[in-house]
Amino acid sequence: MIEAYPQKIETQMQELYNRLLEKHKRLYAGIEALKLAYGGVTYIAKLFNCSRNTIKHGLEELGAEEILPRIRNRKKGGGRKAILDKEPDINEVFLCLIKKHTAGNPMDETQKWTNLTRANMSDLLAREGFKVSRNVVRKLLKNNGYVKRKPLKNKAGGGHVDRNSQFERIAELKDIYTAEGNPILSVDTKKKEKIGNLSREGKIYTTETIEVYDHDFPSLAEGVV
Repeated sequence: MIEAYPQKIETQMQELYNRLLEKHKRLYAGIEALKLAYGGVTYIAKLFNCSRNTIKHGLEELGAEEILPRIRNRKKGGGRKAILDKEPDINEVFLCLIKKHTAGNPMDETQKWTNLTRANMSDLLAREGFKVSRNVVRKLLKNNGYVKRKPLKNKAGGGHVDRNSQFERIAELKDIYTAEGNPILSVDTKKKEKIGNLSREGKIYTTETIEVYDHDFPSLAEGVV
């Protein structure tokens, strides 16, 4: 019967093991098993919560020549098949789920957007039996043309006839106050939100860039909340 390591040492070994790449985990587990007498493989497998076969593979690799590129953890083609390949219906289910949360441009059928986050989409898929990560959701979005974008201020909204004179008056007052040694403060106090085809903070997943007015003049708004 082998003598177990002190609890503190076991914890440190587990922390190191969990930080390693898959191949390095096998090698490290194999090295630790070699240090111990009969029963070492069983003890290390239990300590690292891995299989005995994992440790045996590590022991074999320790005595073998390097057969994998250093940037790879498995041979080419190794590992589990991607869920997008295993579940061909997942894309259709995904599109059906986000359909209720999708809006679009009536003048351009290619321009759509959704207010769901990747976490929301992952939860909806889980309810349908597809337990996937947010990274898989990102791939589904990309495959269907959805990319996270900000609204593009590209539409000219026109200007007020007195706009230039307003700026000239502001510059004039600024010069007067500055000459007298007074501070100039610029304060943005938007306590209300204008409704309409105007820019908003943040990003959403869209199939095409959404163009909005380049300024948020009150005359361009459909209302205020």
